[in-house]
Amino acid sequence: MNRGIAEAHRRGIVTSASLLANGAAFAGAVALARGEPGLGVGVHLNLSDGRPVLDAWTVPSLVEGQGNFHGGPAAILFRSLRGRLRLEEVEQEWDAQVRKVRDAGIQPTHLDGHKHVHMLPGLFEAALRVAQRHGIRAVRIAQEDLGLAAALADGRGGVEAAKQGLLARAMTLISMGAGEKARRAGLATADFFCGIEQTGTLQQAGVEALLWNLPEGITELMTHPGYADEALRQSRTRLREERQNELQILTSPTLRKIIATLGIRLVHYGLAAQ
Repeated sequence: MNRGIAEAHRRGIVTSASLLANGAAFAGAVALARGEPGLGVGVHLNLSDGRPVLDAWTVPSLVEGQGNFHGGPAAILFRSLRGRLRLEEVEQEWDAQVRKVRDAGIQPTHLDGHKHVHMLPGLFEAALRVAQRHGIRAVRIAQEDLGLAAALADGRGGVEAAKQGLLARAMTLISMGAGEKARRAGLATADFFCGIEQTGTLQQAGVEALLWNLPEGITELMTHPGYADEALRQSRTRLREERQNELQILTSPTLRKIIATLGIRLVHYGLAAQ
């Protein structure tokens, strides 16, 4: 994944990435980020995969018996609704994740969430407080714009896109008012966001259609480039060959030509927050 992001930035249109503080390839990601000053790097807040940055015994509501995070956003939301998730522990762990990235010499441009966990009720406010504490000036609002999602789909559907579309709609419903909360906290956001519905099914024709239909303002297109090597195939991610397909799309010279023709400016969150 690190190699794919670097390639998509150097030869393609990727301008922003986010760093998983507890990821197995953290050191390599830090080295990559240091070598790419034009790449904006945020923190990918995590409560779903792996072990916490803090000692597990200090955040017991976030982990199971083996010291690993409990699971995905649905499990986290369920635990929160049942009163089994302590928001103060969430904030402490996320604060530690940001500190780990900053201690590595990277000033994050923004915060976002692994599987969009930062958008859950109560957790979003915790993410805003962490951002303010560390002088981070922007946050992703993972609410997919329906018009841009339709352009990105370019008339294609399928079971996977339908499932992701339901996820996008659910994310919008549970995070109503998030943009206003971010603005009140003094944090910048993109004007438009898309990419959830096409996660795993992205096609170049869809990205071209998106570029031709961009509204005025800042749009974030979420993507997942990578190399489908043996290490990736052994990982827990559901996206494998799809990542390499996205890498090919994002490095397409055709996209560069369209961007130049339309006068689109490629930016990252650090530039958008200025």
